[in-house]
Amino acid sequence: MLLQRFLIRLLTMLITLLGVAVVVFVVIRVAPGDPIAMMLPPGATNDDIARLRALYGLDKTIVQQFFIWLSGVARGDFGTSISLRQNVLGLVFNRLPATLELAIVALIMAVAIGGTTAILGARERGTAVEAGIDIASGAALSIPDFLWGLVLILLFGVLVPIFDISGRVSPQLDLPFITQFYFFESLLRLRFDLTWDLLKHMLMPAVALALPLAAIIAQLLKQSLKEVLDLDYVVLARVKGFSETQVILREALKNAALPTLTLIGVQFTFLIGGTVIVERLFSYEGLGNMAIDAVINRDLPLIQGIVLVFALLFVLINLAVDMMYALLNPRLRHG
Repeated sequence: MLLQRFLIRLLTMLITLLGVAVVVFVVIRVAPGDPIAMMLPPGATNDDIARLRALYGLDKTIVQQFFIWLSGVARGDFGTSISLRQNVLGLVFNRLPATLELAIVALIMAVAIGGTTAILGARERGTAVEAGIDIASGAALSIPDFLWGLVLILLFGVLVPIFDISGRVSPQLDLPFITQFYFFESLLRLRFDLTWDLLKHMLMPAVALALPLAAIIAQLLKQSLKEVLDLDYVVLARVKGFSETQVILREALKNAALPTLTLIGVQFTFLIGGTVIVERLFSYEGLGNMAIDAVINRDLPLIQGIVLVFALLFVLINLAVDMMYALLNPRLRHG
């Protein structure tokens, strides 16, 4: 059953990626603007334009261009960036680690904030504390991540300048990194001076991304906990003399967490998508920031590569969430 479910999801994933590739390829080519005209100086001749169009394959029909590009993608060749004159796949994988680090740190923050808030709300259910938590969660959820970013920049970048508001790392630092995962590698190398500098640049965009997700986690987990806390085995734990906090942590949480874990996995994909605007806002050197530059420059191969990689991340995360849910849920595992 589990293997069949995996194969079906894998087939769906491939169809989804193909559909994304078709839609993105067609949409960016029918959109107004000529990338070749943006590359050339005002005095360029028609022959110059024709040569460049032929160089990048833009002189062919859309159908021909698509199959040429798709055959290249199947070989691992995503083409050459028009604006940067570099291999698209290399550019994408050079920026992707920064975005993944930001998204993972934001996810950890969201789980920590949302989980703690949910447990507190369940423990103080029916009191003014729970009402205050509900109001705070509603406020956090109603404000988009980019607006949280602006508020954080104003508070901790301008009024009380504690954190850096631009870039990924201070340019004067020596970066002895092998990979592009600067933050995680600095922890492994015990270079906490670099870790702190990276964290100062990452903290505000991560918090901006984390707060709306934390509100969703808090609301769902609190509701699940409140339902579980009325079950017989939980009441029995209270009779045995466990405190309310012990009852929640030792008995209720493990059964209430499954729907929330599924939600976290799905919402993580939206969190990665939210990095596009937040990275631009903080001039963070990630894939989202590069995506906006690619759109501004009408860099067709780079846009296609970035969108396809984002789509691949989304379907892989959803596949992992689906498999995890099937493993943790006995009814699906043995059904």
